[in-house]
Parts: sequence; C-alpha cells; structure tokens
Amino acid sequence: MEKKSEILENFKTAIGSTIKSLSNSENVEVSFGDQNSKSKNNSIKLPEIEQVNNKINYSKIRAIADSKSLKLRFSDEKTFKSHEPDGNISKKLYKIAEKIRCEKLGSDQFKGVKNNIEKYYQERTSSLDLKNSEEKIIESFENYLRVKFFESKNSKELEKKLKTYQRDLNEKFKGKIKQLGNLTHDQDQYNSIISNLISNMHLDENLEKEEKNEENKDEKQKDQKNHEQKTKEKEQEQEEMSIDSGVPDLEDKAKESDQDGKEIEIEDKSKSDLRKNIKNSLGDLNYKVYTEEFDEIIKAKDLESEEELSRLRKNLDQQLLQLKNFVSKLANKLQRKLLAKQNRSWNFDLEEGLLDNSKLPRIIMDPFNSLSFKKEKDIEFKDTLVTILIDNSGSMRGKPISVAAICADILARTLERCSVKVEILGFTTKHWKGGSSREKWMKNDKPNLPGRLNDLRHIIYKSADMPWRQEKNNIGLMLKEGLLKENIDGEALKWAYNKMSKRKEERKILMVISDGAPVDDSTLSINSSDYLESNLKNTVKWIENKTNIELLAIGIGHDVTRYYNQAIKITDVQDLGDVMINQLTDLFVEKDTKTLH
Repeated sequence: MEKKSEILENFKTAIGSTIKSLSNSENVEVSFGDQNSKSKNNSIKLPEIEQVNNKINYSKIRAIADSKSLKLRFSDEKTFKSHEPDGNISKKLYKIAEKIRCEKLGSDQFKGVKNNIEKYYQERTSSLDLKNSEEKIIESFENYLRVKFFESKNSKELEKKLKTYQRDLNEKFKGKIKQLGNLTHDQDQYNSIISNLISNMHLDENLEKEEKNEENKDEKQKDQKNHEQKTKEKEQEQEEMSIDSGVPDLEDKAKESDQDGKEIEIEDKSKSDLRKNIKNSLGDLNYKVYTEEFDEIIKAKDLESEEELSRLRKNLDQQLLQLKNFVSKLANKLQRKLLAKQNRSWNFDLEEGLLDNSKLPRIIMDPFNSLSFKKEKDIEFKDTLVTILIDNSGSMRGKPISVAAICADILARTLERCSVKVEILGFTTKHWKGGSSREKWMKNDKPNLPGRLNDLRHIIYKSADMPWRQEKNNIGLMLKEGLLKENIDGEALKWAYNKMSKRKEERKILMVISDGAPVDDSTLSINSSDYLESNLKNTVKWIENKTNIELLAIGIGHDVTRYYNQAIKITDVQDLGDVMINQLTDLFVEKDTKTLH
C-alpha cells in the first residue's frame, strides 16, 4: 500500500514539474480532483487518479495537464474574452478552438506533448457515445480542427459517427483553415476569425429549431395525413387528365360547372397559377416548389478558376491512368460497334462537297476533266443527342463520383468520335439543410407542406455543341470537395428533359447516373417522407411513356430498377466494359418510334 502511495505521489510531483515547465510559470498551483470548483487565474485542476495501475488514466492526466499548461502559456484571457461569441454552444466551440490553437503551438515545440495529446484523444474517441445533437456538434467541431491542424486520421467508426456535421464544417470553413493555421501565433486575429465563423453557423439558433421541430413532429404528421386524405380524390382526377402534349387542356380546366349547369370562369390569376404548376409538374401535378428565387443553372467553369479545374482534371486523369489500357480498348471496341451500325453511304460525282480523291488520277491524265466531289448521305444514326445526367449528391462522394466522372468522360469521347452529340449535366443543391429557401420559409411563418425547400444547383459540365477537348477540364469539378450536397432527382430530370426538347436532333437519349433515391433533409422534414421519391417516379413514368426521349439509368452500387424501366447496375469502373458493349450499343439499334399516348 505504501509502495502504491509512493508511486502516486511521485507521479503527481512529476506532473507538477512538467506543468511548471510547459506553462513557463513557477507560481502555478496544481491540484487533483474536485473538477467542479472554480480555478484561479494561475492554477490548474486535474482529475483525480482513479487507479495507480491504470495506464489509460495516466494518459488522460498527462494529456489534460499538457493541454492546460499550454493554454496558460499561450492564451491571454483578456484577448480571449474580447472575441467570445454569444450562445451556449458557440462559447463551447470557441473555447475548443482556442485550446487547439495552444496545443498546436506546443506540439510544434515539444514532440512528447503532441504524442500525449494525440494518444489520449484516440483513446477517448474510440468509445465515444454521442447521445444528442449538441454532443455531435461539439465532437465534430473538435475532430474537424484536429484533423486539419494536426493532420491526424480518423477511424472508420469515428468518421461514421461524425460525418453528418463534418459536411457542414467543410462548407463553412472553406478557404479559412489555411489562414487560421498561419495565425496560431496571433491570438487576436485567430480568435476574431474563429469567433465570426462560429457565429455565422447559427448553431444555438438551429439547435433550438431542431428541438422545436421534434416537438411538433407528431402534429405535422397528423396535418400531412389530413392533407393527403383531402387531396386523394383530386389526385385521381389529375391522373385521368389528358396529357397528349404533356399539358392538359387549360380551357377545359379553366371552367367548372355548378349544379344549375352554369359555367363558372376561374379567375385569370388561377389560370396563371395552373399553367405555372403544369409547366413545373412534368407529369406530377401534386409536386410543388416553395420558391425558385435562389435556384441556379451554372456552367462548371464559373464555379471554379481555370487553375483549380486544371488541378482537378489532373486528379481525374491520374485515376484514368491506372485504367489506361482498359479504357483505350473499351473506347475502341465501343466505337467500332457503333460505327458498324451506321451503314455509311456516299453520293458521288457532285459539283460540290468533299473532293473525291479516287477521281484525281483522271484529272492528271486529262486536265480538261472537271473535279469530282462526293457527299455522305444523311443517316438517322448520326442525328442523335445523348445527355448524361449525373447525381452530384453527398452520398456519391469518393469512389461513386469518380466512377461516374470516368463513365461520363469515356462516353463523351467515344460517342463524339461517332458523330453523336453529347452533353454532360450534374445536379445537386447550393446548401445543406435548405439554404436561402428555408430561411425565406421560416420568415414567412413556416406554412405547412411548402413543397421543395432547398436551393437547386444544376451544373453544365459539357454542352452538346462544344467538343470534349475544350471542356474536358470541367468534368474534374465533380471531384471537388464540398460540391456534392443534396439530390432532388425529379426536378433534375425535368431540367434535362426541357433542355433536350429544345434541340433539333431526331434521336434523343437521356442517361442518368445515380446511386439511389432522392434525398433532401430540408424538404423531407416538412413534407411527406416519400415526397421526392414519388415525384421522381412520376417524372420518370411521364418521360418514358409520354415523350420520344429514350431513358436509361446507371446505378452506381445500387439497383435503380424501382425507378427506371431500363436500368443497369455497376459497382466498379471495370463493370463499364460489359455495360457499354452489351447495353449502350443496343440503344443505337434502330427502334420503332414511340407512340405518344
């Protein structure tokens, strides 16, 4: 017993000496236990050592002692307080950010300190049990800064626990991490920037809203059920409406008969609203959008600088390099199959066109012979447009988006060689959790069942009339960290369809590359749980049955046959070989024109 007591006292003495050295203060007071009592300005309180033989307990004491010592050495309390943000959670995050700043300064000077702190952090997070949103926010924030400042790596388990908030942090701290890293020696500037970043996240306000949303969840579900019951008959009527051209007869819809047989004219405003609803519905009259004010259709080159697009393209080329032989053989084989279906033929002995080289010898023999020209006959196969629509959602991050980008790149190059027009489009949202659309909805007293509640971002990676070589750098943008957010598939299909319908090509093929169901937390938290999925199914059904556009879906790692009639699944780039050769070439076989219902 005396031996254990002696070991304990020696350890405490060693910790005390280390603290004085690290804090650069001989007058610092060190105590163990009673963590709830307030510390004096020049004192450090540490947890009590629970078991003398417990190594984890020793690691914890050493790490906490090092951290508090560094704060005493590098942090000025007056400067810290001058930038402290409002709000309970904001204050906690601000305190964590300052702690990590001090630990970073100490770790750069003392290797042992870095090892102690890192070891304890890994031990602590290995058994992390996050019970509520506040704990998840705090742990995600600390982890985010540690990964960025100390270049540490997370275990798969920890990454899974924290991934929800990590996406938000990547968005909020975009472009600021490097600046903060360079300012660790300047507490005033560092505290000022980190305080503004935390304040702009509105964490305390958002957490209160989440709690209120949870309280009102049951009530909203009741309202949704009532609304669904009331609109059930209306839905059945709308399904029976004639949609020969995709638009019901407005004149018939604009009139209603009363019991006496008199016709009641709907107000002009109602007509206008109906037309707008039909225009946006594309086969789903129950789907609505709260506001389109903040949506954007943007070219990829306008989202990033040329230098950044070039860098991202190099990353994509690096992945393609590993598949160089495979891609080359695949592209050539696909090209040969497609060209074989063209049955080329020419008209000869014309007065204009391409010079017929085979007739040049007769000009040499007899200069009085006229030049002969030839012209290729118009072939229906060549008058084709293929639109590749790619899901740019957060769930596609990593391998799936790389596979999608490689797939689009190979298709664009190969089909272009076969004189097929190709455009590459992407769809995501501008923000997580609603963005400006949700803010507007909240300011307008949160009307029930608002419809789609997020800011769409539709991206044009390659337009149909531009050659692949000029726009190939744009495709690399898909690998950009922070680009991939939510996915609202139904409206993306409508956008792609509207673009294609304006084109003059006789043959139009829409190819969707996705990894599953549409997801937008903001929209689904307010509307019914299948709101986006139903819209996708209705839109797909309308395009497949009511238009002359041929629709094909490629599921990346997921089976999407529940949404699309013609769908295939791939899990790796290598699977593209079978898909392209056996499936895609079949698209170019002459088909009977679809009958429009």
